[in-house]
Amino acid sequence: MKPLPKVTVIGLGPGEPSFCSTKNLELIEEHEFRYVRTTRHPSSCLLGPDVVSFDHIYESSDYFEEVYVTIVEELIAAAKKNRNILYAVPGSPFLAERTVQLLTEQTEVEVEVFPCLSFVDLAWRCLKIDPMESGVRIVDAHRFATEAAGDRGPLLVTQIDSREILADIVAAVDSPPMQPVTVLQRLGLEDEKMQELQWEDLIEKVEPDHLTSCFIPHLESPIASELQKFVDLVAVLRIQCPWDSEQTHSSLTSHLLEETYEVLEAIENFNEETGEGSEDLEEELGDLLFQIVFHSRIAADDARFDLADVTKGIHEKLRRRHPRIFTSEQGSPLRDDPDSAHKRWEELKKEEKKRSSVLDGIPDTLPALAYAQKVFEKSKTLDLLDEKTYNERPLPETDEELGNILLDLVFWAAKNNFEAERALRIANSRFVAFIKNIETLAETRDVDLFSADSHTKKELKAEIRNRDFTD
Repeated sequence: MKPLPKVTVIGLGPGEPSFCSTKNLELIEEHEFRYVRTTRHPSSCLLGPDVVSFDHIYESSDYFEEVYVTIVEELIAAAKKNRNILYAVPGSPFLAERTVQLLTEQTEVEVEVFPCLSFVDLAWRCLKIDPMESGVRIVDAHRFATEAAGDRGPLLVTQIDSREILADIVAAVDSPPMQPVTVLQRLGLEDEKMQELQWEDLIEKVEPDHLTSCFIPHLESPIASELQKFVDLVAVLRIQCPWDSEQTHSSLTSHLLEETYEVLEAIENFNEETGEGSEDLEEELGDLLFQIVFHSRIAADDARFDLADVTKGIHEKLRRRHPRIFTSEQGSPLRDDPDSAHKRWEELKKEEKKRSSVLDGIPDTLPALAYAQKVFEKSKTLDLLDEKTYNERPLPETDEELGNILLDLVFWAAKNNFEAERALRIANSRFVAFIKNIETLAETRDVDLFSADSHTKKELKAEIRNRDFTD
């Protein structure tokens, strides 16, 4: 049997080249084809000028998991082409190295891993502690709120590579620690730095980089303590309650829908000025939260995902959908008006989800009236609506007046043997087809509807209407 292509993985150590082991230096010399996860690490210079880095993938991808998967795919392809390649990573390959984890899980190529000194070894030296004796947990800063949930410390928070991540960490702690925390930066380099700071001074006095960690000796209260207690409670119910233990995603759909409608009712009864109805809204939101945590628990039991994955996913999505707040666009003129912000959101969503239409993703199961509302909101982002279509009719001035008009229409439909829901669904289908035809026509003519002028859009709409008429 022909042997598999091989990827030899080595660690480069925590800092300057002298920390790289003799064995790993020998492996570098033995391999012709060398790859490194990032050249941002000081010891990447050991790999020579012909080393191939994956820095470009970080620049072109929106989130880290996508980066790691792409790196592994390219490493596997390179190994199949060259039979034997070397892959170098910062620090130790088995500490906070997602690419190595993914490599060891696949079966297309052989993987052999050679460890090296890790930055955490230098951290223990600086902190003068025995991690086993003190019970320190190592937590990824990018998942701090979820990975450290329920903990009081001691915690070594790693990979604090930006001010945004540092701010997220500070925000996740309900009760600031009374003891100073220790910030560790660029360990193993000539300019390594260690400073003790009060919690409230972190954001002001720390300029994070990719070699920044923070040691938290003790927290006054557990991180996300109330949420964690709730998650633990749901886990107990899932195991011990006969009814809860038998539920599935499908069996809970009616309950999810019911709780959603009860939240909507509580919002309708809530007085924005006086706050009357706050207790009811709080309670109904709690019931809805239970459904979300319950579904996450069911998925966790099946080893698919858990609440941490859910919160991480929505966290990353919101950051991607607001680039002018969380990326290099931050310095650009802001703030957008609400319509512009909504338009940008829909544009990013369409790109991200590889959708052919802004109308894709509207649930077909929505009632016709709710469906029509969603179609209107999404179509509005393309500026394809003709205001005269709805301004020619008498316009209500209040929710009550609008409700009366809708009710009268439904009553009229029933009296004259029309099915209002079906009629609106037909109208929805025709309008959706009209918008999608415009999008298709625009694509064939290389027109970006999000930025096209009103004249161009008017011509596109006219052409589609003419087609409908002649057809």
